Amino acid sequence: MQDVDSGSAGDIVAMFGVDCASGTTFTDGKTKVSMTSMFVPDPVISLALVPENKNSPNFSKALGRFSKEDPTFRVHTDEESGQTIISGMGELHLEIYVERLLREYGVKCSTGAPKVAFRETCSIKSKFAYTHKKQSGGSGQFGRIEGYIEPISDTLGAGTFEFENGLVGNSIPPEFVPAIEKGFREALAQGALTGSPVMGLRVVLQDGLAHAVDSNEMAFRAAARGAFRSAMLAAKPILLEPLMSTEVAVPSEFQGTAVALVSQRKGTINSMEGSDFVAIDADVPLESMFGFSSDLRSATQGKGEYTMEYKMHVPAPKDKTDEMIKKWQLAQQGKKSEDD
Repeated sequence: MQDVDSGSAGDIVAMFGVDCASGTTFTDGKTKVSMTSMFVPDPVISLALVPENKNSPNFSKALGRFSKEDPTFRVHTDEESGQTIISGMGELHLEIYVERLLREYGVKCSTGAPKVAFRETCSIKSKFAYTHKKQSGGSGQFGRIEGYIEPISDTLGAGTFEFENGLVGNSIPPEFVPAIEKGFREALAQGALTGSPVMGLRVVLQDGLAHAVDSNEMAFRAAARGAFRSAMLAAKPILLEPLMSTEVAVPSEFQGTAVALVSQRKGTINSMEGSDFVAIDADVPLESMFGFSSDLRSATQGKGEYTMEYKMHVPAPKDKTDEMIKKWQLAQQGKKSEDD
């Protein structure tokens, strides 16, 4: 490392004592420009994190620093359990941050079971015609909306969410349309099958009805949430799981062993290259990759290694879907019993 007075395009330089986040643009204060932000994929795996010393100030300090330096590392508090949840791009990714908490900040933590970021989507077009009506004394709530939901693409789960306003005339006053879109976006947080967030869906608003006194933004947001729930149930919803693009590198004598390990984890081999050292390119469901690192090392005498990155969400197998639905239903029954 050497001291420099300036850096030009393509140079990599380091600055000390600067408080900033990844992707921050620095200028001389006179030039007001900002570099295009990098693409940051959504996390695909989460862990519950419990510090042994809950009063340690270093815990929140460390997580704040990690979030700043790595945009793919996310932290939030679960509303129901109150636990701190960390999310990232893989099991090893999160294990490294747990280790850094101990090594750099002296905070020892225990972790819960990894949780995969399942999603849901609709598989067919489904119409909705929903009326939200509520009367309690004075002015009530009224909002009716009609339209349909459909997959964004032929590839189920592709895309995030699209909202199209296909209203003709003023059957719904224009000022209520943003509230309807907001209601649909809120409803995406919980799907009909397993309560997982919904993706790859388009909502088209075609018609509706408003009341001169009782219609307001709250009423139309509630109508949108109700319309979404009814339409999703009729749209043959399916569960999606994250698929990881995985590259396994092993010496040639362990090629067969590595291929067998990937196949056992329901992976699809795309290609194999190399002679002395073989690189195996495969697509593997994330949930099947837990513990793969230790299995690979033990099967290859510590000579094998792998990398993986998120590729896309794909429909989950029927047995896994049924298992997730059963877990969700049992959890809901438990909550209902507690409320009673």
